[in-house]
Amino acid sequence: MGDEKPGAVKFLTDFSAGSRIAGYCLEEQIGHGGTAVVYRAQDERLPRQVALKILSPALAADDEFRHRFIRESRSAAAVDDPHIIPVYEAGDANGLLFIAMRYVPSGDAGTLVRRLGPLPIARAAAIISAVASALDAAHAAGLVHRDVKPANMLVDSRPGRPDHVYLSDFGLTKGALSWATQTGTGHFLGTPTYCAPEQIRGQAVDARADEYALACAAFMLLSGEPPFLRDEGMAVLYAHLSAPPPRLTERRQDLPAAVDDVLQRALAKKRTLGAEHPDTLATRFSIAREMSARGRHGAAEAEFRAVLAARQRTLGRNHPDTLAAWFCVAQEIAAGGKHAAAEEEFWDVLAARQRTLGPDHPDTLAAWFCVAQEMAARGDHAGAEDEFRAVLPHLERRLGLDHPVTLTLWFSIATEMAERGDPAGAAREFRGMLPYLRRRLGPDHPHTRAAAEQADRTR
Repeated sequence: MGDEKPGAVKFLTDFSAGSRIAGYCLEEQIGHGGTAVVYRAQDERLPRQVALKILSPALAADDEFRHRFIRESRSAAAVDDPHIIPVYEAGDANGLLFIAMRYVPSGDAGTLVRRLGPLPIARAAAIISAVASALDAAHAAGLVHRDVKPANMLVDSRPGRPDHVYLSDFGLTKGALSWATQTGTGHFLGTPTYCAPEQIRGQAVDARADEYALACAAFMLLSGEPPFLRDEGMAVLYAHLSAPPPRLTERRQDLPAAVDDVLQRALAKKRTLGAEHPDTLATRFSIAREMSARGRHGAAEAEFRAVLAARQRTLGRNHPDTLAAWFCVAQEIAAGGKHAAAEEEFWDVLAARQRTLGPDHPDTLAAWFCVAQEMAARGDHAGAEDEFRAVLPHLERRLGLDHPVTLTLWFSIATEMAERGDPAGAAREFRGMLPYLRRRLGPDHPHTRAAAEQADRTR
């Protein structure tokens, strides 16, 4: 995970050496990214060292993502290829998704290039050939990786034997966009530097997206730089969509011209589609999400507004894609601290989604939840409590009382009661939800601990 943003993971700071998860004792953090952290850990049952990847609790709260993650991780583990990293276990431990894999101490191909510079042709070819073998086996089994990059190409180097290359991180980048991810945890899943154009546009992807990413990775291993090196993430995305691929021989003249022919075909793009084509707007929507994830909320709001205006013209005011852009405009307004204005936008989105999608649709409930959040942010705790309570029965019907999203809403109700000056009522709510939190999230989850502390205050 060496080319992901340092410091991006803030959701697992409570874990440290000696912590235990699902029978694994954490020893040392060895990697992190926007949605996961990786530890070297000891499997206390065998024993053996493993690489234990722990995903953001927000992803675990999304039922669709959780089930897909476990299913696809186990499917990848069942693929018979020596170049797919052995997966020992994938599961859910007290609300945390984890995957235990073979620990490869010698690092990844990206680290190798940063240490040595562009690799000799034979060594780069061996790495790419091994990863291609892994992808062939995965594609034959119906799996698409979606995040092929040098950081996921683990190189097991030991004295006296050839390198052995593993492809890692199947099952981790599928990212179902659900109610939970829309309400504040959405990230661009995949790595922009190695991302295929159709993936950036938000289209369905197949094996060809992995092949495009593998070509980008080959370019990097042989030249020391990815094909579309830019200062800004947004510029990288635009380059994947519209810039012609550079010729590798212009950066490394000892390579044969045939290398250019292969990479030019692998990195070829479709023709330009036009400013208001749905794919173009999907691309701009993805770029705006990337801006937001990087904290550029003003720029993201402007980009979402441009997509909103175009979708209103081409799809209509009440189309779900139009409303998705409108929802994101409101989110960026809220991120800028303008809570009254954001609340007004969320109310409008809520009304439109109730008309077009129905009162129990996840997108409708997401907008309603955000209305209440903005009311709370501007200090109207009684109003926020009322709105949270109005959403609660819809979530109970759709997800069940012990679903993490429902429990989050219940937690918010109790919090607003405390904020408006009713500590006894808040404590009753916290006591009521404690059995569900302990059963669903576990006794050590932050929400469980906070609820227990609040419940005890008026005993």
